[in-house]
Amino acid sequence: MDNQFKWVNFYIEFATKLLEYKNDRSSLISKIKNVYSDIQTKLPTLEYDNNMLKDIDPFTIFALFNKGISDKNRLSIIGGIKKEFEVVSDLPDTLYGIPCVNNMMATFYAFEGSKERKDDDINNLWEMYEVAITLSEKDTNANRASFSIVYDQVRMQYAIRWNLTMGLYWIRPYSFITLDSFSRGFMSNPDNVSDDVVEEIKKLKPYDLPTAEKYLSICDKCHSVIATGKYGYSSFPEFCYNAWTKSVKENGKTKENGEQVSEIDKPVETDNLTQEKNNNALGDADVKTVRYWVYAPGEKGYLWEDFYDAAIMAIGWSELGDLKTYTSKSEMVQKLQEAWGGNSTYSNTALAAWQFVKDIKPGDVVFAKKGVTEILGRGIVESDYVYDEDGIGGYPHIRKVRWTHKGCWQIDGLPQKTLTDITNYTDFVKTITKFFDEDTDSEIEDTTINAYPEYSKKDFLDEVYMDEKTYNKLAGVLNNKKNIILQGAPGVGKTFVAKRLAYSIMGVKDVNRVMMVQFHQSYSYEDFIMGFRPSKNGFEIKTGAFYNFCKKAEQDSENKYFFIIDEINRGNLSKIFGELFMLVENDKRGEKNTLQLLYRDEKFYVPRNVYIIGMMNTADRSLAMLDYALRRRFAFFDLKPGFTTDGFKEYKNALNNKKFDKLIECVQSLNEQIAIDESLGEGFCIGHSFFSNLPADEIMDDKLQEIVEYELIPLLKEYWFDESSKVKDWSEKLRSSVK
Repeated sequence: MDNQFKWVNFYIEFATKLLEYKNDRSSLISKIKNVYSDIQTKLPTLEYDNNMLKDIDPFTIFALFNKGISDKNRLSIIGGIKKEFEVVSDLPDTLYGIPCVNNMMATFYAFEGSKERKDDDINNLWEMYEVAITLSEKDTNANRASFSIVYDQVRMQYAIRWNLTMGLYWIRPYSFITLDSFSRGFMSNPDNVSDDVVEEIKKLKPYDLPTAEKYLSICDKCHSVIATGKYGYSSFPEFCYNAWTKSVKENGKTKENGEQVSEIDKPVETDNLTQEKNNNALGDADVKTVRYWVYAPGEKGYLWEDFYDAAIMAIGWSELGDLKTYTSKSEMVQKLQEAWGGNSTYSNTALAAWQFVKDIKPGDVVFAKKGVTEILGRGIVESDYVYDEDGIGGYPHIRKVRWTHKGCWQIDGLPQKTLTDITNYTDFVKTITKFFDEDTDSEIEDTTINAYPEYSKKDFLDEVYMDEKTYNKLAGVLNNKKNIILQGAPGVGKTFVAKRLAYSIMGVKDVNRVMMVQFHQSYSYEDFIMGFRPSKNGFEIKTGAFYNFCKKAEQDSENKYFFIIDEINRGNLSKIFGELFMLVENDKRGEKNTLQLLYRDEKFYVPRNVYIIGMMNTADRSLAMLDYALRRRFAFFDLKPGFTTDGFKEYKNALNNKKFDKLIECVQSLNEQIAIDESLGEGFCIGHSFFSNLPADEIMDDKLQEIVEYELIPLLKEYWFDESSKVKDWSEKLRSSVK
């Protein structure tokens, strides 16, 4: 068997073994926890509280390693499963072409206690699992009838969508076809399959899973296509691999690292992804966060009732056709100008269409509106974009939405546009969300909790040029002191390290538990804690960033929260922290240590689960030293250039560029000189960030000369502004290294 299909035997054997636990789910849960414990990775959220996890279905077990996480993590989980469940089959080398569920909806059931969870949901999924395996082993009319009864029952359950066909494919890939978006798109093209398959696929509603009869019919017809040998694949795994490969080539559907995307990830431009990865200084590029949208279901909301009943949101502009075919907003503008004429640029229409197909993601929150003064409802996006020419009311552009609220709420100032992203207008978002039940925030978190990628110490060390011993010291100091300042010269990676350090300690890239601000000369107590701010009625008290963050952490005391302050020594710290000088101390945390706030009759404390990470530039001589009262409340950790770390050496070797190597040798020699200079010292050494994230094919002579001429030499002129001979000498050495 070719390497790309080694996974098939492993999946089939594991699926068979898993059936043994149908009536012993407590043992199964224990074994799954053992897998994650052995590979030192946090178990994804499978219930509101994993400590209360009592039941699980087999498809969700498979989804643990078939979702939108890195292939490295997927293979690590599979390795743990092989050991724990004593799977004999060889581990797969690659997972390319296997359909993945979305991180935000990776369980095949609603969490226990929610109104969507029914008593028999998980039992039904086990029945589905068993009858599917039985049918795959013996295809008889009786077994088909049993399969159909259970399938048609399960397809109506909450959280069941196209993922059911993906799950059937995982457990028996030779018998069941997956109907993920890649495969459906592939099967819609008569160049890839027979006309009768194309006809079946085009009958499918984009947001409605087919019945058992239709699904089995599609499987049968695809088997017949394969049997002809006409199309070049001999099994469903080959068929699906071809579908995935073709979709990647046509739509650029790859992740930043080139790995497979999940069922509802978006097609994106590969060049933009590469650029985003290289510029990912804050470490958040792969984190999916909740965005908030205001949306009009038809002019003045006239289609609201129809869309609410169909559990969708949709926009018109049928003239555009399938929005997935556009690569830019300008193409949409051109199409609209051709269709509608006139002198308008149609920029707002194109922006709304672009955002609808590219920017909205499952888990986002949508507020339906009527006009500019009325909210009609609130919902959570549940699907990728789909195009249906026969959409309700002539609105062909569709996303599935779970509408959680319906009513009429009056508010001023709603945007006039059909679709508006209001995420960054936090006060406006808070005003709207106040209309809804108190459980709104927790509901959003429950919907999106799996969106956050896992992040371990190993992930940190893979990204940051730091050895494990140094990391252990750094994490240990922060855990013990609760307040730390990362100090060093420009280029040592302070900003790059900060969020990644927080994520590695949390074990997950939960952006809701990390906040970053930047101090500057105008930053004040009013910005940080609270103060009077202008309003339409004069002035009102507004709470600041740190106050709000502490209140948020206070409500989630079991988890750690990290407040990151960039350029901490640029602000007037006595003015900014005010009476909190004492409360930030690690032994003054908690509700037993409260102080009266300046602007409000309120006692305030800093929760024990709040950690502060500051960043300080040691090479900027224009900055004053930190206030000693604050200095003793922080630990100070020097970040040094990482040229000698294993990670940087691997990076340098991979580039295989002699001029780059000579430049690094020269910089290391220069750093030795800077370190012994009495007017400078180690805090002024040149960091590795000047040379990081350079793709091998971009390291041309001009690029290296630009770094030397426009980044390093100006820095030397600042360091040795009164020693021109040193500047001249080292400038020549740097230039010579890249000639």
